[in-house]
Amino acid sequence: MAEILVLGAGMIGVSTALALQERGHEVTIIDRNAPGRETSYGNAGLIQTEAVEPYAMPLAPGALLQIALGRGYDVKWNIPGLLDQAWAVLAYARNSLPAAHKRASHVWGKLIRQSTERHAPLVAAAGADNIIRRNGYIELHRTPALMDKALAAAERFKTEFGVEAVLLDGKQLRTLEPSVKIEVTGATHWSDSWNCSDPGGLVAAYAALFQKRGGRVLNGDAGDLHRKGAAWVADEAEGEHAVVALGPWSPMMLARYGLKVPMVYKRGYHRHYHMETPPHHPIADFANSMVTSPMRRGLRIATAAELTRHPRLVPPQLKHAEEGARELFDIGDPVEAEPWTGRRPCMPDMLPVVGRVPEQPNLWAHFGHGHQGFTLGPVTAEILADEMDGGEGWAALQPDRLKR
Repeated sequence: MAEILVLGAGMIGVSTALALQERGHEVTIIDRNAPGRETSYGNAGLIQTEAVEPYAMPLAPGALLQIALGRGYDVKWNIPGLLDQAWAVLAYARNSLPAAHKRASHVWGKLIRQSTERHAPLVAAAGADNIIRRNGYIELHRTPALMDKALAAAERFKTEFGVEAVLLDGKQLRTLEPSVKIEVTGATHWSDSWNCSDPGGLVAAYAALFQKRGGRVLNGDAGDLHRKGAAWVADEAEGEHAVVALGPWSPMMLARYGLKVPMVYKRGYHRHYHMETPPHHPIADFANSMVTSPMRRGLRIATAAELTRHPRLVPPQLKHAEEGARELFDIGDPVEAEPWTGRRPCMPDMLPVVGRVPEQPNLWAHFGHGHQGFTLGPVTAEILADEMDGGEGWAALQPDRLKR
């Protein structure tokens, strides 16, 4: 049994702590904020089993022109934000080419299909069933051409990965979701995914379970990590091992220990709105680059990605998404005075970093899940915990690939 420090109290860090605790280790989580208040708070609340392919960069000439001219809403950028991560973005583009993306999807699909299975015992033990819905989510298709593409995707995902989906016409959609007030061609109901009405609350519930089982959560400076003899020390805690699970802050930490981490920082925004009769499911409207999710605080409207150093006070993507949501639903005023914003830690090869940090005894990495840290936390936590207990780990996820 080892004493282990886990740096970071998001879904990744808390899941890691629970997996190690389950194996008999004494674990301390260290973070400057309460569990679930950073990146893990700001998402659409989806625990996705259908997202078997990681998000690729659009490479069609028309899509690239739209992005370059700033006309679309899937990706926004400014010059300083792009220059800060130009090499990582170029690497992301190379890995979005068909052959590389297929290789990444082979690994990614194996991870994502385990997500609800790994979350299930934690949800039950944490008493969090009241914020989990097991009814999937819906993706709208506004045109016949998009509906045809959706049918082909659903058939392929079923054949290759066993993903369950139900294709709906416009009438069936309105029956399932009467709050949708316009006619659309159809929709895909990804029926075996789950969704959560309070993502930050689920992380907090998992952290409370960890503490109930004897774990320690320390409100302190994880960035203080340093060696003291054979031990790792951070703030007032000490352990034989340390796990860096700091999401978008991980590269800054690991640069001190000789590991250069190229990362694409995709900024996202969300805001909650009053709604008397919210939808029963999260609804993705990719034509407007948004996902709307019924949450405890109201209807959450979440945007696509922006490459920028600093958040915008009035994000154009959120303004566009709000206009699209008002077309779909009868929604009221915003709940918050300002939108939430945070960064997604995306690796250029689209796979998370999970395993031993090269040339650093008992230092481990667990980050880089992009848009799916909330979904994948318990899955990759098991992979890391097994490796820390002497298992082989997953070669495709190892940090040493960043040295090659």
